[in-house]
Amino acid sequence: MSMVDLSIKTADDEAICERVADLEAAMQSRTFEWADINSGSWNREGLNVLAPIMAGAFSPLEADIELIKADPFETVADNGKIETFDTGPIIRISARPDAPQQVIMSGHYDTVFPPETFTETKDLGDGRFNGPGLADMKGGLSLMLGALQAFEAGPLKDNLGYQIVITPDEETGNFASAPFLTEAAQSGALIGMTYEPCMDTGAMSGGRKGSAVFDIVLHGRSAHAGRAKEEGRSALEAAAEMVIGLERLNGQREGVSFNVGAIDGGGAVNIVPDLAIVRFGSRAPDADAAAWATAQVQALYEKACARDGISGHLHGGFYRPPKPRNAAQQALFDAVSDTGKSIGLELEFVDTGGVCEGNNIFAAGVPNVDTLGVMGGRIHSDEEYVIMSSFVERAQLSALLLNRIADGRLDARKIKALMG
Repeated sequence: MSMVDLSIKTADDEAICERVADLEAAMQSRTFEWADINSGSWNREGLNVLAPIMAGAFSPLEADIELIKADPFETVADNGKIETFDTGPIIRISARPDAPQQVIMSGHYDTVFPPETFTETKDLGDGRFNGPGLADMKGGLSLMLGALQAFEAGPLKDNLGYQIVITPDEETGNFASAPFLTEAAQSGALIGMTYEPCMDTGAMSGGRKGSAVFDIVLHGRSAHAGRAKEEGRSALEAAAEMVIGLERLNGQREGVSFNVGAIDGGGAVNIVPDLAIVRFGSRAPDADAAAWATAQVQALYEKACARDGISGHLHGGFYRPPKPRNAAQQALFDAVSDTGKSIGLELEFVDTGGVCEGNNIFAAGVPNVDTLGVMGGRIHSDEEYVIMSSFVERAQLSALLLNRIADGRLDARKIKALMG
């Protein structure tokens, strides 16, 4: 795709990089302050505490900032019943909706850590800090803000508008916030920028598979296991057969995988169990593969319910569509890579089975790069760490992308047209 040489910095680019460097301490300290507040996905109280603090940090921008209550989303409880959960507010920030260039930016402020499980940050002594959410993704949100502050202080801001959606439920699937991501993406955005952490090597995510979460609830008939075993109908037996069937699907279609995470149900060994819940996930590389996987799950569910005395219900499905490396995505990756070269970065884009909000934004028709956050590793564990030097270099990368989109050197409209 023919474009201006993005590996060359202009005077405006040099200036924005200097402004970002001046914000290093602020980006880092803000990240630690946010990490001190537990915002596990199921910690509604913590989410409600952090959201206004985070929204306030964005208030220096010339933008409209809203805290929006999302609709509750459904979950399957351990008793097999459908329950609803009210998550924290969605932070929506918008600026200059009439500007000729528009982007959507996104990130999440929830983490995978429940309260009291991982609470301290510490210096690992080698340029890395360990702490909850430092990489995934409070550091990314902080550098997003730094990049925007540096951009807003330059001469190109009137050329570019943005909508930012910061979500409280990414780690649980964006079930409450997905409509807000779609709405923002379809409001004229040409490019998407999401702030998941890149890898500790500096590599970024390329194509992504689609992801599904299923909960299959099976009901049987309880009975005394000693006196009247034959009168019972074991939901756990039906569940066990289903698990074997799911695992046997692995390897049957290229790129499709199934993983059973848990089986809930049962109790005393002298009672035939009348309830079992099979909780599992699936990944698929494209829409056809996702449809095949869904059909296989449906067939196994129907087989289980065809057993004498067994009934149930199936909950869930593919909640994040695949994000293949199409022509638009590749053109954007090339532009990001060339922009990285202007500050000495050699960026590699690696296809992955992981999913994020970038899948949702792609499904809404917007090409995007979704690992613009800090460098880090061991995410989702108590060994999670962030590489401190990456705050400046990755914020500079974002700021330069904003500059290039704003002045047209990165032709966002042409890239989006490749989506077809």
